[in-house]
Amino acid sequence: MTATTVTPDAAEHGHTTGTGMSNTKLAMWVFLGSECLLFGGLISTYLLYKTKDAGGTVLPTDVFDIPFTSVSSFVLLMSSMTMVLALAAVARGDQQRGRAWLLATALQGMVFIGGQVYEFTTFVREGMGFTTNPAASAFFTLTGFHGVHVTIGIVMLMSLFVMSLKGKITAENAETVEIVGLYWHFVDIVWIFIFTVVYLIPAD
Repeated sequence: MTATTVTPDAAEHGHTTGTGMSNTKLAMWVFLGSECLLFGGLISTYLLYKTKDAGGTVLPTDVFDIPFTSVSSFVLLMSSMTMVLALAAVARGDQQRGRAWLLATALQGMVFIGGQVYEFTTFVREGMGFTTNPAASAFFTLTGFHGVHVTIGIVMLMSLFVMSLKGKITAENAETVEIVGLYWHFVDIVWIFIFTVVYLIPAD
């Protein structure tokens, strides 16, 4: 029989797996693995349909505003740094800074979502709606699903912020912040792929 090494975080939560990882953290990793399959399918679908117009209708590549999307993308990616700072602050017991960085991360996510809403409404005004053509449908589905994931992440961050105000987030249960951080870093990484595939790679 081999001994299982238990990490301090896992021991604190009282429920560990054979990997020494808490059940909650393992569940998040499994969930993120399934999300990779989801976004892999959506990205593949977009690549298949990105040039399918329906008789001269407006394609996504016709209305992209690369500089604008680049700025909002930069804001989202910077939020990964503030998420790391939030976890570090909570882990060392500095709850005030932890709350500040959590709020900063959520606000950056809101800026990104606001930019996405503005982009979508602009595209619709320029004649590209969800059902305009297969390419538009694939684009709105892919980026819309990602936007929903970012919105869920913002709700999770604000929940942590409120819990911290109530004294429920401490250095002893910092893994809660770490698990939300895993999700947040995931949506950031996924956006790197989406931005590259959708906005930067030219259509054939």
